[in-house]
Amino acid sequence: MAQGSITKRAVDALKPGVADRFLWSVERKGFGLKVTPSGKKVYVLQYRMGGRGSPTRRYTIGAHGDWTPELADKEAARLLRMVDTGTDPASVKRERVERLRTDSALAFPDYVQTFLDRYVKPEWTRSYDFAESILRLHVTPRWKSRTLPSICKSDVTALFDALPADKPALARNTFAVVRKLFNWAEGRGDIEQGKSPLVGYTPPSAVDSRDRVLADWELRLVWLASGDLGYPFAPFYRSLAATGQRRDEVAGMDWRELNRGAAEWTLSGERTKNGQPHIVHLSALMIAELDVIAKGEAWPSKGLVFSTNGKTSISGYSRGKSRIDAAMLALTRREREASGSLEEIEIAPWRVHDLRRTLVTGLQRLGVRFEVTEACVNHLSGAKAGVAGVYQRHEWRDEKRAAFDAWARHIGQIVAPADGSNVVDLAARRA
Repeated sequence: MAQGSITKRAVDALKPGVADRFLWSVERKGFGLKVTPSGKKVYVLQYRMGGRGSPTRRYTIGAHGDWTPELADKEAARLLRMVDTGTDPASVKRERVERLRTDSALAFPDYVQTFLDRYVKPEWTRSYDFAESILRLHVTPRWKSRTLPSICKSDVTALFDALPADKPALARNTFAVVRKLFNWAEGRGDIEQGKSPLVGYTPPSAVDSRDRVLADWELRLVWLASGDLGYPFAPFYRSLAATGQRRDEVAGMDWRELNRGAAEWTLSGERTKNGQPHIVHLSALMIAELDVIAKGEAWPSKGLVFSTNGKTSISGYSRGKSRIDAAMLALTRREREASGSLEEIEIAPWRVHDLRRTLVTGLQRLGVRFEVTEACVNHLSGAKAGVAGVYQRHEWRDEKRAAFDAWARHIGQIVAPADGSNVVDLAARRA
């Protein structure tokens, strides 16, 4: 009977044989790893309920991968404390499975759908797709055989340990959705008050705030390189750069929201992140982009502006971002070769949201008042937040028009060729 420390290195090194093989912990009695002939590795606990003469029982903690050696050891310690108090872990597990069979309303997959239908859809409408995808992709697959009341803190730990370590934002977002689900369950009485497995659980670390702002030469590359992408990503990226609005707001742009005569794009509260209606001035630069899509000055009366099938808004963001990154790099190489330069130009990684931050920073550089800059991007954090927002009702309509026009001129100055082509002609270069 092999004994030793159950570490990741030891687990990885243990090979299957013709029969089940075991490695028993020298640090925690009864805790072990079983390797089946097929190579599956499972953490187990062996114990007795009673004295030395009582039969040995074996409890399956879980598969390696779902559980790390450290977490499985902690779970073994918890189970042994149950044994010491006269509680049989195997009996508790059987009762939990039986509750799952007899109380399907609290089966986790069913409860997730109830949560989405009865809470998220009516109360958290703008976050429905976000919450649904988090639960479907990352939470339900792990807890699909569990009932809501049976989920404990160690289950939450295992959930977050399974998330990619290099995606801290995903961990924070998952925590927010799961916490909201359990808080809602407590409020309904579906789990006992104070019994949420997230009570006292330390949230994942906050994601470092980003301060990436594209330099003018990088913004020029985004604008020119986007022309190589074709519809819908070419005008999509240019619209993000010209308006500074949020990705999903631009992606969901509908012709019904646009007024060419008034040069305005009107978003309802249902379409904005903060629930506040918002008017975006359409600069001549932005109107030229839309004219290219509409194939003239007569814009459609309805329908999505950015769509490949006419029914759903643009998707495949990561693929589109990879394409524009490649196009930017190709453009820099062509320009270096044309100039005879051997200098290597490195483009630092950037995100789509950085275009929004670039506009905000750019407007400040152009001397636009802070209140107007916030109004341009529909922020409530400063001049219109809290009590100030109750009394401050000025919409900055004229000021926003001047700001967006100034930003369009700035883009024109960094993108337009040396022959003096005007700002509006920039869109025609892609037509």
